[in-house]
Amino acid sequence: MKIKKLLIANRGEISLRIIKSVKEMGIQTVAVFSEADRNSPHVLAADEAICIGPAPASESYLRMDKIIQAAKDLQADAIHPGYGFLSENAEFAEKVVAAGITFVGPSSDSIALMGSKLEAKKAVSAYDIPLVPGTDEPIQRVELAKHIAAEIGYPILIKASAGGGGKGMRIVQDEQEFDAQMERATSEAQSAFGDPAVFIEKYIESPKHIEIQLLGDQHGNMVYLFERECSIQRRHQKVIEEAPSPVLTPEIRKKMGEAAILVGKSCGYYGAGTVEFLVDKNLDFYFLEMNTRLQVEHPVTECITGLDLVKEQIKIAEGARLSISQENLQIHGHAIEARIYAEDPENQFLPDTGTLITYTPPKGPGIRVDDGFEEGMPIPIHYDPMIAKLTVHAETRELAIEKMKQALVDFKISGIKTTIPFCHYVMTHPQFTSGAFTTKFVENYFEPSKLQPVLSSEEMLVMAAFAVYWKEEQGYTSSHQLSQPFENASKSSWKTRKIR
Repeated sequence: MKIKKLLIANRGEISLRIIKSVKEMGIQTVAVFSEADRNSPHVLAADEAICIGPAPASESYLRMDKIIQAAKDLQADAIHPGYGFLSENAEFAEKVVAAGITFVGPSSDSIALMGSKLEAKKAVSAYDIPLVPGTDEPIQRVELAKHIAAEIGYPILIKASAGGGGKGMRIVQDEQEFDAQMERATSEAQSAFGDPAVFIEKYIESPKHIEIQLLGDQHGNMVYLFERECSIQRRHQKVIEEAPSPVLTPEIRKKMGEAAILVGKSCGYYGAGTVEFLVDKNLDFYFLEMNTRLQVEHPVTECITGLDLVKEQIKIAEGARLSISQENLQIHGHAIEARIYAEDPENQFLPDTGTLITYTPPKGPGIRVDDGFEEGMPIPIHYDPMIAKLTVHAETRELAIEKMKQALVDFKISGIKTTIPFCHYVMTHPQFTSGAFTTKFVENYFEPSKLQPVLSSEEMLVMAAFAVYWKEEQGYTSSHQLSQPFENASKSSWKTRKIR
């Protein structure tokens, strides 16, 4: 069955990104939007658009009934959930199919199975897939859990069964902390996911976070599209991703890819999905979880494979067989993605609000920007603070890092604080360039006081001219006397550009 009209049950950059790909396939598009997003680019880019409620996501983008009714009203024969919101909601996938509409994603059974970390561990336990030592049932008795933790060995990790993103997760260093951390984890799990169930597993200190991209069709065919390195994180959420990983050997890559396919097979998976692993210092890997949707960082995989994952999702949803085989897949060059958030890296990455007074993304060969904003738009307080995804592609990792540094310099945003200076800091840090970094990079190496203004060569010339002018006006002659006002002027200019 060919899809004729697709409703995108999402907003912002991912909605706009999906619209662009499916339009190239000759498919009509429908955008949904909240009252806060009425003038957003994804709304204007779609062939049709319909308002589904007020700004809060709970009254709009999370309303299954409104989204399905919108698809019916505008005669959309398929729904793509994007990522976030309802993308990993098994009930939503089931209701879409029950309404006679094609769901662009896996079956509701696959989503439900992999949506529970405990059920996922059970599903893959029948296969030869390395698992982190821990419990395979929700914790019912705290005393028994303490006994298991002692056997595993501290530190251990208490994790919510139903969720991710670091919510309902607590590190326990010793038995004295157990009760308090247990209470916090279950409370947060209940609040975030409506399910207080938690389990424990061995805490792997300073691991790498590496994930494998899968594509599977509805006929049992499945391939892995290599790995993504996702270890640069804050609050257990990714900021920098790259493909391929700088540390995997071809042999380990193959083992991880084959293990990921077994995970997919364990739940009858089809569509685009990602299997996440923790990798220790010895390059031993352990299954973490499966994300049953398109990932935020999918552009780096597209860059190194030449595939359009959204188009592949559409073909799979239409019932087509995979047009690619594992033997024909190759890695082409190196790609890095930087997430540009409206956050203040100097203040614990707290979200920042305001208006995009200046918004000029970089351009050029090997530079890709996925965004959903334009200059003059406000950053809504109701949703995730990500403004854009900046992706670069080059022949080697070294060239990709240099390209990313320049692209970050050329990315001009004022009116709000962003993660651009932090991303530039990462690109220049020897721990990152060496490839030896882990998920502890921010904790161990990030020093907010050392963030530098990300200025272009033209801006540096302006700064230099100002310094010369200041020197002449003040009558200073020594190089020492000149250096201090130049430094102050540079910092002042950066602040001015941010709030102008």
